[in-house]
Amino acid sequence: MKELRGKDILSSFDFDRETLEHLFEEAETLRKKLSTTHLKIADSKTMATVFLEPSTRTKMSFQMAMLKLGGSVIDFQPESSSFQKGESDLDTMKIIDGYSPDIIVLRQSKPFFPHSIKEEIAAPIINGGDGTNEHPTQALLDVYTIWRELKRVDGLRLGIMGDLKYGRTAPSLSYMLTFFKDVKIYYIAPKELGLREEVKEKIRNKISFVEVERLEDIEEELDALYVTRLQKERFKDPSEYERLKSSYVVNLEALNKLKRIPIIMHPLPRVWELPQEVDSLPQAKYFEQAKNGMYVRAALIKEILGI
Repeated sequence: MKELRGKDILSSFDFDRETLEHLFEEAETLRKKLSTTHLKIADSKTMATVFLEPSTRTKMSFQMAMLKLGGSVIDFQPESSSFQKGESDLDTMKIIDGYSPDIIVLRQSKPFFPHSIKEEIAAPIINGGDGTNEHPTQALLDVYTIWRELKRVDGLRLGIMGDLKYGRTAPSLSYMLTFFKDVKIYYIAPKELGLREEVKEKIRNKISFVEVERLEDIEEELDALYVTRLQKERFKDPSEYERLKSSYVVNLEALNKLKRIPIIMHPLPRVWELPQEVDSLPQAKYFEQAKNGMYVRAALIKEILGI
């Protein structure tokens, strides 16, 4: 198992299988405790949340996790800071680090920004999403959700659907699943938004994967379907987006055409691709998935702080 105390978490590859399983078990223990009380194990510890891109679930789940462990949270607000006066990202991070937080959770639109500053920042950095690159703790809660719902990860048959070119959740989830056995991923996307070659290179020979353009192209039964939205802003031709859009709606009609309805996941927020009619299905797990983030992030915080 990897030692996480005082470590940066910048990529899904910063974990290994043993560490993940330990975090999942710890999350289960914390779930039982935190459902009825707050703990005091992080008393005197402070987390700085620095979100230079909008966030709801990631930011709030980290903040709630830290508070439930008994720690404190300082939330950096870029819209009311010297960031608006032109202060650089690096200078901002150095200032925040200078106040000696015990952990910094950082989201930045620039890919690999956390990696580029890690040697200049003393506090452990948790990557809360770096542009189109990665979102490792989203993958952490995704795999935790699969582990809880299916009671296994080995042998998983997973469909990941939507914008796989620009989205950061698909790469991180794919990387994390390479630690498990006999996993097969179906990447479901239009050719314009298929998985980036750099991602394929990192998972090739570590995991089995197939690329298809339509959900109905998959003949095998899926255990889980991970839905993301097509990003309209990425299409040069708006008419092409409108043409493809209807093919990437996961509604009751589409699900009933499958051999079996898998558990349905989504990193959220959703728009048109996952209508509310799906919410009533017992396989709809996306709100539970978001809730799981608080517990598994609490487990991660606990390990990094060494408490």
